[in-house]
Amino acid sequence: MDMIRLAHPEWAILFLLVPLFFLVFILAGLFRKKAIKGFAREEAFRYLSPLFSRNRRRVKFILLMGAFSLLTLAAMNPQTGSRMEEATLEGVDIIVALDVSRSMLAEDMSPNRLERAKLAVNRLLDQLDDDRFGLVVFAGTAHTQIPLTADIRAAKMLMRPLNTESVPVQGTAIEAAIDRALSSFPEGDTANKTIILVSDGESHEDNPVEAARRAESMGITIHTVGVGSRDGAPVPIFENGERRGYLRDEDGNTVISRYDEESLRQIADITGGVFRHGGETGMGLSEILETIRQMEAEAYETFIFTEYESRYHYLVALALCLLLIELLLSERKNKWLRALPWLNDGTQPENKQ
Repeated sequence: MDMIRLAHPEWAILFLLVPLFFLVFILAGLFRKKAIKGFAREEAFRYLSPLFSRNRRRVKFILLMGAFSLLTLAAMNPQTGSRMEEATLEGVDIIVALDVSRSMLAEDMSPNRLERAKLAVNRLLDQLDDDRFGLVVFAGTAHTQIPLTADIRAAKMLMRPLNTESVPVQGTAIEAAIDRALSSFPEGDTANKTIILVSDGESHEDNPVEAARRAESMGITIHTVGVGSRDGAPVPIFENGERRGYLRDEDGNTVISRYDEESLRQIADITGGVFRHGGETGMGLSEILETIRQMEAEAYETFIFTEYESRYHYLVALALCLLLIELLLSERKNKWLRALPWLNDGTQPENKQ
């Protein structure tokens, strides 16, 4: 399978002009229609200008927009990597254990705890070099969402759909998440392996401290990030994408979710890691990464794409074809094409007796 990348993604900003062009086209059409009404009634105008076609103007505009979009994409220079080679890279192995339990929907962080955490992890991915990244998601149970990989682009794609339904069993099983992360590391030296636990810390299912002690005995450091505010917030309930209220306890009281700083600090302290409060800029993951950079990097074998070929010329050729069609297509009706309603406002050729 070929790897696709964009050599100059910054040119994508030109796509913002497309809706502006459409707005100008619509406004110009309204002004033209108003001017025609001031000149003559519609029936009289059709009689005086039998070859005038609104649909042809629309088709020509769509052709121009298609050509513009293709040329913008060509400027971004899509490239395909068709050759893979085995390479030896050096880096650290980082597994993020991300809490996706229902309490992560609390909105004491904008837009909510989970989306804020995903954004911070994505920023962390942007800062990785030759490091390998893995992701464990957990709620009442835990599973490996992304096995250790050096393919950061693929990791970011797999993170996008994560939500509170990614783990069907509700709860916050931090011990299970740590154990899953520990088992996700390859066997061997643990000097370059670390876990980043991102959670509100409310673990009611198991004993995360015991899991931290197991990690410490294996020589693996756990850094923790507390997500949420100290005052806490209610947990919203959604049905079909619409909020239906807030989570309530058995007595009918609204449940307030607060992050458990003490537990998260204890987990980090046991393993020699650091704790950061998620209210900080970037949730403190940049500072944690600086600490991780002090670890000894380890070499590993992987496959990478080594040859990329530019494919922009195909897009340019297709754009030129659209421009040529637009140039040859007149705004006036053609007697040979008057049978095509999509070009001639639905009019049919006249039958001459």
